[in-house]
Amino acid sequence: MRARANGIDVEYEVLGSAAGRPLLLIMGLGTQLIHWDDELCGLFVARGFRVIRFDNRDVGRSTIFDDRGTPNVLGAMAAAVQRQPVDAPYTLSDMAADAAGLLDALDIRAAHVVGASMGGMIAQTLALEHPTRVLTLTSIMSTTGARDLPPAEANAMAALMTPPGRDRESAVARAVQVFRTIGSPGFPFDEARVRDRAGRAFDRGFHPQGVARQLVAIVASGSRRERLRALRVPTLVIHGTNDPLVPLAGGVDTADAIPRAMRLFIEGMGHDLPRAVWPQIVGAVTALADEHPG
Repeated sequence: MRARANGIDVEYEVLGSAAGRPLLLIMGLGTQLIHWDDELCGLFVARGFRVIRFDNRDVGRSTIFDDRGTPNVLGAMAAAVQRQPVDAPYTLSDMAADAAGLLDALDIRAAHVVGASMGGMIAQTLALEHPTRVLTLTSIMSTTGARDLPPAEANAMAALMTPPGRDRESAVARAVQVFRTIGSPGFPFDEARVRDRAGRAFDRGFHPQGVARQLVAIVASGSRRERLRALRVPTLVIHGTNDPLVPLAGGVDTADAIPRAMRLFIEGMGHDLPRAVWPQIVGAVTALADEHPG
């Protein structure tokens, strides 16, 4: 399904009963709505949620911004380090406005919001800039964006920056390489699941330039740490203790910044959502929503 939101087309899916509690799931850099696994979504539905998952702008079947060109990612990073302005096609604020616009299109006043990685950054921005739309906030494997936090491990950043494949086979192979590198050392690596998801993502829409624009949006948006100190949305921070891409310090900083934020740090989890941790995550999100139904 597709909705007009914030002036763009947003591809989305709704799972569960119309009477369920709205749960908006926001995925990360270069990933699509299908990266919220069907079975994981099913666990949320079983807990009484009406699950909304969608493609962020510049991925999958939502509006692609190729007309805005391919930014210089390394140049943007260098400018940010030097505290210089970063020229970006759009920012996380625009992406948060997309999410708010989708809620408008679905006639949802407010939702429980869960974001992973860049999706966590968008979810935080949504809570900061559209606080009445967020009943509860769950930020998974994400960060405040503060410049003084530890960077990604070199091998994780190298995997992320590996050029995309030009065909389905090479795109799938790259996904396997990336998730082997950034995934969870404390849990089995499900290569079959990664391959299947990567193939379906390629078939839905392959837009590698969009990943560069999203990455520059993150860089250009800077730190949310100080603004998060004033946030009054009930919050849960989930992070893996073995995350090589967004180190645990990013999750700690997020939880420290947001008043009364709850935290769930999972031993052995990296920068992915292994199947074994789904019940733990669903249980924690549900408990937060039960406590703050809105």
